[in-house]
Amino acid sequence: MKKILKNFKKGVLNGIETKKIFKLAKKNNFAIPAINCINTDSINSILQTASKIKSPVIIQFSYGGSIFISGKKNKNNSFQEAIDGAISGAKHIHLMAKHYKIPIIIHTDHCNKDLLPWLDGLIKFGKKYFKKKGYPLFSSHMLDLSHENLKNNINYCCKYLKKISKINMFLEIELGCTGGEEDGIDNTKIKKKYLYTKPKEVNYAYKKLSSINSNFSIAASFGNVHGVYKIGNVDLKPKILIKSQQYVEKHNKINKKNPLNFVFHGGSGSSLKDIKKSILYGVVKINFDTDIQWFTWKGILNFYKKNKKYLQHQLGNPEGKNKPNKKYYDPRNWIQYYKNYISKKLKKVFFNLNSINLL
Repeated sequence: MKKILKNFKKGVLNGIETKKIFKLAKKNNFAIPAINCINTDSINSILQTASKIKSPVIIQFSYGGSIFISGKKNKNNSFQEAIDGAISGAKHIHLMAKHYKIPIIIHTDHCNKDLLPWLDGLIKFGKKYFKKKGYPLFSSHMLDLSHENLKNNINYCCKYLKKISKINMFLEIELGCTGGEEDGIDNTKIKKKYLYTKPKEVNYAYKKLSSINSNFSIAASFGNVHGVYKIGNVDLKPKILIKSQQYVEKHNKINKKNPLNFVFHGGSGSSLKDIKKSILYGVVKINFDTDIQWFTWKGILNFYKKNKKYLQHQLGNPEGKNKPNKKYYDPRNWIQYYKNYISKKLKKVFFNLNSINLL
């Protein structure tokens, strides 16, 4: 891959810059990995990895992840904690961005109707931040109103696109539902037909949103499921994406290929074949969460197995009964170990998305 983004802006991107980088992604057949983070360790690990392989990256916070960053556990009616946690994570990225010299998109993940107070609080803070700094705290937000009927879904999305465009942000919306369970949102029992978006639904959303501006992407469901499942349990149909692109081109007389920016939810566990197809069909962002959780745990487990005899007591190991074990149980050592493990595994994710050596 040529250094397509060599002269592109480094640091946190605003809405217009996000749209520009997605345009380049479509033109050059790569997608940007979007990684859910829940603390500064996971944030730093992602930034370090992306910097090493010279790729842009999307760091995103879910509602539950935001609460975790704030130090709380209760997900019920904890809007202020979720607001504060997401703001804290975003500010950390802004502060650290100068050390990594890569384009970074800061994003919030699935916000359904019940969680709108979370998003409203972030936008309220974002307006003050933008007025003071001249650039947005977050690059983009996501609205997941896929449980609403199509008209209500898009009416809400139009309302929020107008709001966040005033502070130079980008919007991601969802059409159809992503199956499985993630962060307390359980779609495991949803009817299969809702996992597949129709091209005419995509066109309806495009017409309404593009009448405002083009700073949006669409997570159109094509059988996507959160989590990792046995082969055969998830039936992805990427052709829905290309059919939707062609439908929009035809019905809006657009003389360019793949006018839509699509988002692929549930990237963890997906086949390389489906990932490659989706990128050719206009996917510019692919989400990964479950795999990152597993890499984190596996890194900790491997550290324990490797140093088990040094992790039973503060004193005493194979080198002597009074020998200290501090350097093994010091959190900085085992945290760094799992961060390195995450980084090693993530490199393959970036490679599969053609998102390497772009800078």
